[in-house]
Amino acid sequence: MNASTPLPADAARARVAGARFDRLDAWRGLAIVWMAGFHFSFDLNMNDLLRPWQNFFLDPFWTTQRFCIVSMFLLGAGAGQAVAVDAGQTWGRFWRRWAQVAGCAALVSLATMQMFPRSWISFGVLHGLAVMLVVLRLLGERLPPARLARTPLAFAALALLGALAWMLPHLLQSPFFDTRLTNWVGLITHLPVTEDYVPVLPWFGMMLAGYLVASLLLVHGRGALAGPLPSPVRPLAVLGRWSLSFYMLHQPILIGSLLLFRMVFP
Repeated sequence: MNASTPLPADAARARVAGARFDRLDAWRGLAIVWMAGFHFSFDLNMNDLLRPWQNFFLDPFWTTQRFCIVSMFLLGAGAGQAVAVDAGQTWGRFWRRWAQVAGCAALVSLATMQMFPRSWISFGVLHGLAVMLVVLRLLGERLPPARLARTPLAFAALALLGALAWMLPHLLQSPFFDTRLTNWVGLITHLPVTEDYVPVLPWFGMMLAGYLVASLLLVHGRGALAGPLPSPVRPLAVLGRWSLSFYMLHQPILIGSLLLFRMVFP
C-alpha cells in the first residue's frame, strides 16, 4: 500500500489513536506544575515556614489560583475525552483508565482520613473526574466530536447544558445536599469542611467546555491540539502524559521532604 492509497476506516482510527497531542499534553503538564507549586506553598504554610501566615481558604490570591488550576485540569480532561472518543477508544480501555482514576481517588480519601480526620477529602478533583468521565463518555457515544462539530444545533444544545450545569448551584441549593453522602452533587447551602472539593455541579460545565472546544479543533483546527511545540515547552508535554502518577506522588514527596527538613533543622 503506497502513501496515496486511502486507509481503511479501522486503520485510520488506529493511527489516530496512537498519535500524541503534544499541546494538550503540555496543557496538562502546565496544570500539574502550577498545582505542585500551589501545594508546596500550602505545605510550607502548614509547617509554619511561610511568612506571613496565609489563609488558603479565604484569601483571593490563593482561591483564584485554585479555581484556575482545577479549571485547567477539567478543561484538559474534557478535551482528552473528545480525543479518545474521536480515536475510537473502546469501552474496555475507557474502564481501565477510569479504574485508575477511581482507585487513586479512593487512596486520596484513605490518606487524608489519616492526615486530616476532620476535613478529609470525600469528593475532590479525582472523585469528580471519576463521575464526570462516565457522564461525558455517555454523551460522547451519542455526540462524538466529528458529528458534534458539524451539527450546530447539537453543539448549541451541549453548550446550553454546560452553561446550565455551571449556573445551577447559584440558582438552586438545598440542605439535603450538605452531607458527605450528597454534597458530591454540588447543590449545597454552604461549603463543606474538607481539604478539596470538586462537585459535579458546577464543574461538569467546565469539563463539557473542554469537550466542546476540542471537538471543534479536532474537525476544524487539529493542529491547535497536535501541532509542534517549542523545545523549551516539550518537557511539559512529557510531564502531562504522566499527570495522574505525578498527582499521586508529588504530595508525599513534598510533605516527606518538609518533614525531613524539620528533623534536620528543628
